[in-house]
Amino acid sequence: MKTILILIIAAFALSCTAQKKLSDMDNFEKISWQEIDSNIIKMIGKDWMMVAAGNAEDYNMMTASWGMMGWLWERPVATIFVRPQRHTHNYTEREDYYTLTFYDDPEKEVLRLMGTVSGKNFDKMNYEKLTPVVTDNGSIAFKEAYLIIECKKLYATVLEENDFYDKTPSDQMYPEKDYHTMYIGEITGVWRRK
Repeated sequence: MKTILILIIAAFALSCTAQKKLSDMDNFEKISWQEIDSNIIKMIGKDWMMVAAGNAEDYNMMTASWGMMGWLWERPVATIFVRPQRHTHNYTEREDYYTLTFYDDPEKEVLRLMGTVSGKNFDKMNYEKLTPVVTDNGSIAFKEAYLIIECKKLYATVLEENDFYDKTPSDQMYPEKDYHTMYIGEITGVWRRK
């Protein structure tokens, strides 16, 4: 019994340490946020993105189509929205960093799956179509992405029903009153696939 337990622990440790560091990957180059020259509204709203939080030993991710990027508090920021019942919410609450990853059209099926299954019921960490890589800050991203943006949390708040001036979005998007947590993060790293 002890031998089996030791083998399981060793296999788990090997799988966690086998992840490559993003800085060691030849097919990505680190760029500045000023070099992001794509249509961010289209990338988030129509092409979708993956939000990931956690570390090499324990992480989760989800597909998102709500978010924004801009300039706030004299720094470049990215804002994401995560519902409290999403498994990823536990990770965005726990961690200081999160990543946003963007994919080419052929990866749309992967994004669709990651948006419909929960990490509570599906082992996303071992999903064979996504290969995790680790940033220097210990965040998780995926080598299949063409663009990786890492953010450090600056601010978080839960959207409130009474704060909607136009009640239409609240009525349409929150029939269960399960308002998103909004996270504003400073963009601390950007990598582009070569």
